[in-house]
Amino acid sequence: MIPRRFLACLIIAAVACPYLPAATASAATIVCLGDSITAGRGLDEDQAYPALVQELARHDHRDWTVINAGVSGDTSAGGLRRVDWVLRAHPDLVLIALGGNDGLRGLPPGKMQENLLAIIDRCAAAHVRTALAGMQMPTNYGADYRAAFAAVFPAVSNARSIPLLPFLLDGVGGHPDLNQADGIHPTAEGQQKVATLVYGFLAKVMGAPATENATATGASAATATGTAP
Repeated sequence: MIPRRFLACLIIAAVACPYLPAATASAATIVCLGDSITAGRGLDEDQAYPALVQELARHDHRDWTVINAGVSGDTSAGGLRRVDWVLRAHPDLVLIALGGNDGLRGLPPGKMQENLLAIIDRCAAAHVRTALAGMQMPTNYGADYRAAFAAVFPAVSNARSIPLLPFLLDGVGGHPDLNQADGIHPTAEGQQKVATLVYGFLAKVMGAPATENATATGASAATATGTAP
């Protein structure tokens, strides 16, 4: 299902764009294609990281439109089915933040890799840049599966030469005080930390370093308790 909020943004971007004056060098439309971590499950939409990233950009005088295309429960296969809708917004960049639900459902990492590559290729065919956000699995999924799952994201990044944010929930996953009662979805404070991380990453991807407002980190691997169900 395509979220109503995304359809509204899509209509604005696709219909209004032809009548807009020439964009400034810093103007960009960024779509966050993700699951319930992106959607901000359990919170208001303006508390989810895509909305917070846009506010950080505005604070730095960047003309970014950040579209939340998160769908709760979505997998990499679901994202592949939705990517054509995403591309109707004519984005400059699609941040792919999918895969967590593939892992929680124990789906084959190889199939997840195929889906992520297909999303990237579909975007490339439309001349749209992509970036990838990685995820990790809880320790109860077993060392072999966790390793195979984690290896997908750098493999995809390397295969298509796209930027990689190693762990979307770096500094948030595994911290009970930054997650809701389910231990999976970030609280409002957790989403703020995710937004700071994502903004610093995107600022570098878009070719301009973040100011003191947010800085990109190395995203060292913290132990995750999970991601979107």
